[in-house]
Formats: sequence, structure tokens, C-alpha cells
Amino acid sequence: MSEIKINVNQLTRVEGHGNIHLEATDGKLDRVLWEVTESPRFFEWMLRGRNYDDVSIISSRICGICSIAHTTASLQATEAAFNIKLSEQSWLLRKLLYNAELLESHVLHVLFLVAPDFLGVDSVIPLVATHGDVVVMAVRLKKLAYNLAEVLAGRKTHPITPVVGGWSQLPDIDALKAIRERLEKAMEDMDTMVAVVKTLAPGIPDFQRPTEYVALKDNKEYAFITGKIASSDGGTTSLNDYQQVTNEFCVPHSSSKFTKHKRDSYMVGALSRFNLNSDQLLPRAKKVARELGMKAPINNPFMISVAQTVETVHAVEDAINIIDKLLARGLHEEEVKVKPRAGRGVGIVEAPRGMLIHDYTYDDNGHIVSANCIIPTGQNHLSIQKDFDALAPTVLEKPEEEIRHTLEMLVRAYDPCISCSVH
Repeated sequence: MSEIKINVNQLTRVEGHGNIHLEATDGKLDRVLWEVTESPRFFEWMLRGRNYDDVSIISSRICGICSIAHTTASLQATEAAFNIKLSEQSWLLRKLLYNAELLESHVLHVLFLVAPDFLGVDSVIPLVATHGDVVVMAVRLKKLAYNLAEVLAGRKTHPITPVVGGWSQLPDIDALKAIRERLEKAMEDMDTMVAVVKTLAPGIPDFQRPTEYVALKDNKEYAFITGKIASSDGGTTSLNDYQQVTNEFCVPHSSSKFTKHKRDSYMVGALSRFNLNSDQLLPRAKKVARELGMKAPINNPFMISVAQTVETVHAVEDAINIIDKLLARGLHEEEVKVKPRAGRGVGIVEAPRGMLIHDYTYDDNGHIVSANCIIPTGQNHLSIQKDFDALAPTVLEKPEEEIRHTLEMLVRAYDPCISCSVH
């Protein structure tokens, strides 16, 4: 009798703590499990009783990587509760800031966390010696994203100037112009990044598992911070009714809740956005998608990082376009008037890892009575498990180390932010 036992405790190159367990006997799968062991953080409780102007500052601390996404979702939830409408200028600045979030996070995942899997090393550090120019390029792109966020929001991690109803301080025009020049030049780095991903693509496992894909959809643009909740299985859902989609439930092997909608699981993130909205990509990003062989629908979760690459090009292209609009119309100081009122507001954005939800209920004085935050990775945990269930039986004939590596690659493909998911 032959046995395979794989136990990966504390998977590396992901944010947070998660384990992989597999057992097989005589070529038949007995068990495969994606186990989330991160301690619950109860960040919704931290928001209770807080004044509205503190909430986005606290919420941004949920994640050091996606703090702009949490800030944006938080602000939009409060604005919905107070019935505040943003000006065109504030929307443009918010969308521009969001491109900094996408650029930094996607570069980090694709080139620092995923690339080592295809190059036979355990981290990005050995790549400094073998692929130094690519590592330097990745750092340069990350620095550009940080500097863009600094110009707009004071800093990338835990932004300062975005506030309920607008901006506490507008960016400097000359700084915007300088960032635009760097973004234009960064298109050369985008070409290099696409070329790198193209060379790695042959190593992507040929695995298919059709599932339901969920993302925001806006008829006007490739949606990140606007639109309704859409499903690849059909139909849209209003933001306030998000719980009809998420349907959270507990499982004994995870400190994070799981979710499901029309099927036994659904996926959120870059691949879901691509599958639902790829026809709305900007021209250069569309060209890159064709170059990388991307055509919706794509049912291989290992292709998430390729979709992220396409979105990275889109983010740079979009940032240039928005800066041009801002420079053409000019920046104008706007008075931000906030009148708290009792009510509920839901803010939903597309964080780099997928649909992020902040749901707040306020009292008459503008203090939070209750809060609910649903994180992208929490929505993807069940999809990872279902991928395991389908993938594991197909690789059992391979050497044990290769089986382990393939399962690790699958989890890393999702770009999980595990500690955020245990709300």
C-alpha cells in the first residue's frame, strides 16, 4: 500500500497564515484541505461607537497592502449613509488614487510572489542575482505607485487626505505633471513586465474548473469603485443587497467564514473582473490581453496573475488619462460639508484581490452603531478548496514534492490576504 501525506504548515509568500493538508492511498485521494488558521481580528467591533471622521482612518489599518481600497470602501459607505454626492473632481482623484493601489499590489504579487514559483526558487531574493534587471524594474514600478499615492493622499499606506465628501488637501499641479511623465515612461516597464509574464506562461499548469465569477460592473468603464455586483451566471445585485450574494457561513477548519452564491463557490479578483469586464479595458491593456492569449471566459485560476498583468497596464494607462483630465479642467478647492444622520450605507470596491465590502449603520450623531466588512480573500477561500478538490486527483501520480508545489502555487495564484479575511 502506497501513501502520500503532505502537510504544509504556514504557507509562504502569502499574507497571513494558512495550511495545506493532503492524504492519498494507492493513488486515490482521501483528503485535501485548505485550512485557515489566522486569529480573528474583530475589526468591526473596533469601529463601533467611532465618529464618522475616524472610521476610514481606522479601516485603512485592516491591511497594509490594500489600505487605499479599505479607505475608499469605508468612505463610500459613510457617504452612502449620509447621502453625500461626490463632485466630478473628487471622483477623478479617487479613481486616480486607486490606480496607485492596483499598480503597487499587482507588481508585488506577479513579480515578487508568483514569479519565484516558475523560476525554481523560494523567494525573490535569489532572483536579484539571476534576474536583477527585472527586480529593479519591479521596485521602480512599486516606487512609482507609492509616489503617485503620496502626491494624492499624503502616503500610500494608510492615506491621509481622502475624507468623507472629498479631499482635505488637493495635490500639487507640478507634482501631478511630474508623475504623469514618469507614468508615460513606465509604459516601457509595462512592456518588459508583459514580456516576463509571457516567458513564464508556459509553466502555468493546464487546469480548468469553471465556476461563478463575481465582480463589480459599470456600463461606463472597467469597474473598480463604481457599479453594481455582477455574476458571470447572470444578473446584477444592488450594493445594499450584497448579502444575497455573499451568504457567509462557518466551517470547522477555518477561522475565516466561507461564501457561496449560485454555485458551490464563486471567485472574486482580477480573473473575475477580466471575465466580466474585459471588453471595457483601455486600448493598450486590450492589446496586451491579446498578446498574452487572454480571452474571456478563462477558467484556470493559475491565470489570475496574467489577468493582474493586464490590469497593471490598464491602471497606468488610466492614470495618465485621468491626470490629463485633471490638468485640462484645473484643480479647484471645494468645501466639504458633512451632515451626519442616522442610516445605513454600503461601500463596495474592487480591491486588487477582489470585491471588498464595508457596511455601516450610523446614529443621529454620526457614530457607528454596527459594521460589517467582507474581504475578497474570505470570498475566495471556498473557491480555493473546490479547486483543490478538482486539482488534487489529477496530480497524484506526480512526485510528492511536485504535488506540494502545485498546491502551493494554486493558493498563491489567488494572491490571498488571509489575515484580512478573518473579520
